[in-house]
Amino acid sequence: MQSIRIYEMPDCKMVSSGIGMFGEEKFNIFDEWLSSQKRGLFPKDFLFGTEEGFVWLYMYEDELNVPSGFEIIDFQGSLYAVATDIDQKTDRELMNAEIDKFLSDNGFERDTLRFELGNIITPPLAKKVMGYEQMDYYIPIKAKSNTSQQAQMV
Repeated sequence: MQSIRIYEMPDCKMVSSGIGMFGEEKFNIFDEWLSSQKRGLFPKDFLFGTEEGFVWLYMYEDELNVPSGFEIIDFQGSLYAVATDIDQKTDRELMNAEIDKFLSDNGFERDTLRFELGNIITPPLAKKVMGYEQMDYYIPIKAKSNTSQQAQMV
């Protein structure tokens, strides 16, 4: 059984929280707005870290009533390797080793020009039963370049 899957995220519009930290007023307002959205089959929010803090994104749809102060941005989609683990308890070193092996075995490599994303996939009822939340980790990937493939053959 494979524990890594490939996901293609389309180019789309996203509502952006801007850079911030959990507990800050702007992030709290974004969290309240995001939490008020109707749950779908899959979560529509993604988080990524920068040197200055975090950015929270939510997939934009025309009927959304976006609070003032939050920008709607163009999001460049592409391929991601996705791994699931327990939020805030992930052994990142082990996960990265598993992802890198999967990518190498299947003709991919990391795309370091894009941010890694994450999102909580656990519905509230499941969290109540399990006592924790699961997180999907999205690692941007691309097909191996010829130079990478040639270097492996040497």
